[in-house]
Amino acid sequence: MSTLGWIAAAGLSALLGAAAPGPSPPPPQPPPQLDDAEVQRAVDQLDGVVEAAMKRTGTPGVAVAVVHDGKVIHLKGYGVRKAGEKAAVDADTVFQLASVSKPIASTVVAGAVGADGWTEPVAPNLPDFRLKDPWVTSHVTVADLFSHRSGLPDHAGDLLEDLGYDRDYVLSHLRYEPLAPFRASYAYTNFGLTAAAQAVADEKGVSWEKLAADTLYKPAGMDSTSSRFEDYAKAANRAWGHVKDADGDWKAESVRDPDAQSPAGGVSSSARDMARWLRLQLGEGKLDGKQVIDAEALERTHWPEAVASPPHAAAGRTGFYGLGWNVSYDDEGRLRLSHTGAFALGAHTNVTMLPGEELGIVVLTNSSPAGVADAVALDFFDIAQTGKVSRDWIPLVDALYQQQEDEGRSKTDYAHPPSGAAPAKAAGTYTGTYESDYYGRARVVADANGRLTLQLGPEPQSYRLTHYEGDTFSFETAGENAVGRTGVTFDPGKKSFTVEYLDDEGLGTFTRTG
Repeated sequence: MSTLGWIAAAGLSALLGAAAPGPSPPPPQPPPQLDDAEVQRAVDQLDGVVEAAMKRTGTPGVAVAVVHDGKVIHLKGYGVRKAGEKAAVDADTVFQLASVSKPIASTVVAGAVGADGWTEPVAPNLPDFRLKDPWVTSHVTVADLFSHRSGLPDHAGDLLEDLGYDRDYVLSHLRYEPLAPFRASYAYTNFGLTAAAQAVADEKGVSWEKLAADTLYKPAGMDSTSSRFEDYAKAANRAWGHVKDADGDWKAESVRDPDAQSPAGGVSSSARDMARWLRLQLGEGKLDGKQVIDAEALERTHWPEAVASPPHAAAGRTGFYGLGWNVSYDDEGRLRLSHTGAFALGAHTNVTMLPGEELGIVVLTNSSPAGVADAVALDFFDIAQTGKVSRDWIPLVDALYQQQEDEGRSKTDYAHPPSGAAPAKAAGTYTGTYESDYYGRARVVADANGRLTLQLGPEPQSYRLTHYEGDTFSFETAGENAVGRTGVTFDPGKKSFTVEYLDDEGLGTFTRTG
């Protein structure tokens, strides 16, 4: 969901205790401040924290892993894989990670390119990839795209994915997106990061999915982890994604296939495998005595690269982004690395680490965001640090998600046409084939009763148009980036129409070709 991007990338930085960093690389970390007893205190309360959050929100299933000083000290599943069924979540249940895929992708790239490969330009290895500015195209690097400072607008390409376009199409059409100042602006872009990862894989002569498996998953013994949706879908022990129905009940009715943006959001994994990855992260790339990822290359992913959000009005904090990580510094001056993952179609995850304490937690849930994954992590570190939870995190986090979701909705109430609205013209005025350089072909067709349907995407998705007033209609959006009802305004004189929710960057106009 595009409206979740601000939170997934930076919105929780203030809550997690971010303060302005020094120049890269980060300053030396203070000595550990949490002893074993304090960490154990937080672990001992985890069951209660998770179970209370599940009861409060109705979240069907959760899995949690905690790593400290190189050891897995908590590994457990809670609840069920699918609402209404008895199969329980355990440490090996596979969840979709959503954007927690990003720090995993940066681990893969670190292993593939080493410490210096982050500054390599992307374009030579990805010939169909171009940005609007040729100079930026030739200079944008892997690090620029992994830290969201390329100038691409927020979530560029996500709506193309929603319409059914594949990775190749999306990456080849980013050239139409307007650009903000290069390396001087931040905007969270799944397909920018995906372009960088794909360029690294192409340079190695393999698919991204194979590069991830060969570089990280197999060497680290992450046997249940994959960057292919097919592997998640066929896993016998998998958590189904859940969304709330009109009655507020969690239902497993939608499935999110994120293969197009696999490096940015397409990993699936279990709590057991994620614990191994946490151990590798906190162990400077080493796992069970084996150096899986070069230590210097891995550390490079933890440096602050871009200002992701200005000082938060309430907490006075600044949020930063590294290479696939939120980078912040807490009130004790400790480096804190984190990332949230969220699918509106049924996933919410969180990973948070204090490298100086060699402490990390991962929380996986099988519901669309309800605050649980983030709140459990925040509660855990609160209890470890002070012995108690500092505030009620669930409503605070959930309100942030809701605020961002609401901002994506139209300001027009299309469900209630104005009194005395001008009638539509004859259906034939609007029907025909239309084209957009960015969104491709669209068709407007009419049935025998003159009712209009809009068809969008490579394997056309059909949307019934409802008249609003004059030449304006509306339809109910669908998919990961759904924003409720959106407008479709025809301009018969110009033989074109504009789809409101596709037009944030001025790319949503289609012109008749037949």
